[in-house]
Amino acid sequence: MKVVILAGGLGTRLAEETSIKPKPMVEIGGMPILWHIMKIYSHWGFNDFVICLGYKGEFIKEWFQKYHLHQSNVTFDFLTGTTTYHSPTREPWKVTLVDTGADSMTGGRVLRLREIIGNERFMVTYGDGVGDINIPKLIERHEESGKLATLTTVIPGGRFGVVEIDDKHGVLAFSEKTDNQKRVNAGYFVFEPKVFDYLKDGDATILEQDPLKTLAHEGQLLSSPHDGFWHPMDTLGDKNKLEGLWSSGEAPWKLW
Repeated sequence: MKVVILAGGLGTRLAEETSIKPKPMVEIGGMPILWHIMKIYSHWGFNDFVICLGYKGEFIKEWFQKYHLHQSNVTFDFLTGTTTYHSPTREPWKVTLVDTGADSMTGGRVLRLREIIGNERFMVTYGDGVGDINIPKLIERHEESGKLATLTTVIPGGRFGVVEIDDKHGVLAFSEKTDNQKRVNAGYFVFEPKVFDYLKDGDATILEQDPLKTLAHEGQLLSSPHDGFWHPMDTLGDKNKLEGLWSSGEAPWKLW
């Protein structure tokens, strides 16, 4: 199953870092948060990634191109023109990098992947949130529901779009930001390919607006509640919190 990561946004609330690099490349513990997200999925055996590029996408391309160089000791033999990597880090990943447009919205970026995904179930998440998500359990809940879409929901307290859920974890409504202590959208989606039909506004489609709201209205959107750790990296304060957890050796999302 392919894992789509949305990595093309501007990240304006983290301008201290994103003025020179895309938000998913902001580092926690010396590695981009994008890497941390991929390691979460890889821990559960999901290694086929499709990364949606936009703002400063070339930065992400170059990072992957030089991944072995950055993670290994290396010998450059100038006489023979050869390069030897010593004990390089070998991730079991297949990574497809797709330019989904500088100005595309979240749903528009996913829509551009329709041919790459094909008629298969796929996963999607944001390029700025980490958690100790049990991916197999998420997929199992999705399969058992028979719905077209599942999203992971958490209770972070405050500044996110609220998900109203019935007693069978069906999503009744998907509303805008509120200060209430309710479950919110944490990403880590599972989608059936028919979800592409709900992305009707092309590049201007905002996944969290009409597509998810329509799916909820039709009874086709499931909440997979996660009561463990989850935290986004929206601001410098968020980055510092995640960095502190990593530095202390107590990063809950480090499942690997």
